Formats: sequence, C-alpha cells, structure tokens
Amino acid sequence: MKPLMSETRDAAALQELGRASVQIVHDLKNQINGLKLYATFLRKRLEKTEGRADELDTVNKLLAGLERAAADMTTLVRYGRPVELRRAPHVDLRRLLAAALGREPDAHGCGDACTGEFDQAALTEALQQIDAALAGPPPGAARLALHLRREDAGGASVAVIEWRGTRPTSGDLFDSFAGGQGLRLALAAKIISAHGGAIEHEAGTVRVRIPIKQ
Repeated sequence: MKPLMSETRDAAALQELGRASVQIVHDLKNQINGLKLYATFLRKRLEKTEGRADELDTVNKLLAGLERAAADMTTLVRYGRPVELRRAPHVDLRRLLAAALGREPDAHGCGDACTGEFDQAALTEALQQIDAALAGPPPGAARLALHLRREDAGGASVAVIEWRGTRPTSGDLFDSFAGGQGLRLALAAKIISAHGGAIEHEAGTVRVRIPIKQ
C-alpha cells in the first residue's frame, strides 16, 4: 500500500472523512484489545502446559503485532482530535531537551533566553518522536548534533531547535503518514503547530521553530 500523501483537496470532504475514520479506528482499537486478551490467555496456557516452542513463538508474534496495531491506532485517533495544550510558565527549553532526549543541546548564547510558556508533556513527546525517527536504524546509531538558539525579529522571539546531520530522505518525513512512525511524526508536527510553531526539513537538517511566549 502506498503512503497517504496530504494533498490539497476539498476541505469539507476531508474533515468528514477524518471524523468517520477516527470513530472507526477507535472501534477497531477496542476489538484489537479484546484479541490481545485472548492471545495473552493462550500464551499463559501454553507456558503452563509447556506447549511446543513454535506454538508459543507464534502467539508471541501475534501479540507483538496486535500491540503495534493498537499503538498505531491510538496515535491515529489522537491525531484526528484537536491538540489541547496545558501551558506552564517559565519552561526552560534547554532543560526540557536535555531531559527528553538524554543529552544537552549546543545552546551557546541561549542562557535563559529560551524560556517561555510551553506544554512540557506534549512538547517532550513531540521532540522524542522526532529524535527517535531521525536516529533511525540500526539500533545504537550515532546521535545527531542537537542545537538550540533564539531568534528575535520584528518584536517576536522564536526558539530554534535543530538536528544536524540527518540522512537524505525522499519526501516530507512529517507529511507521509507512512506506517506507525509516519503517524507519530505527523502527530509531533501537529503538537509543534499547536504551539504556533513549524518544522522545516532540508538537506541534512531538521529544524523546529517555536514562538516564545512569556
């Protein structure tokens, strides 16, 4: 199946389709959760009765697939609903990045200048999803260079977060909806947009711009 690309179409039709899809996916997710219960029961029974290794392996693979499907559906349902931010004052983006991604950003000259009103939980989730997607396979790949700075123009202040040294990709990572990762990146972009920000993806760099509101 080809990835669903976001193209300019009739807005009303897309909204109607989106609402219907979200409800259908919500119902399917409930059904998958029921299947997970049956699969879990089968696995426990096989473990107790020392069932054949191939049977147990099959049930474990079934459970893993159901877990992924349920997680993707949860992400899709969340994407189809408005993002409700719970902003907190005096959130230090440098500290938030360090806590969320496990490493300090290169923030020369930023100081306390990148402190503002942000939804810490939502923004942490978005940044983690972006960082995980950009790291990519294989596991344990080198972390990308992370930078943070502040830009002031026309009386407005913007925090700029950059991942430098990204791999070449075809198309827009945040608008492809290709698989579970594509859904999570689309949700991350929506969270950034809810903060009034935007994501730019160019050769070798992914850049997040977020207005700083004091």
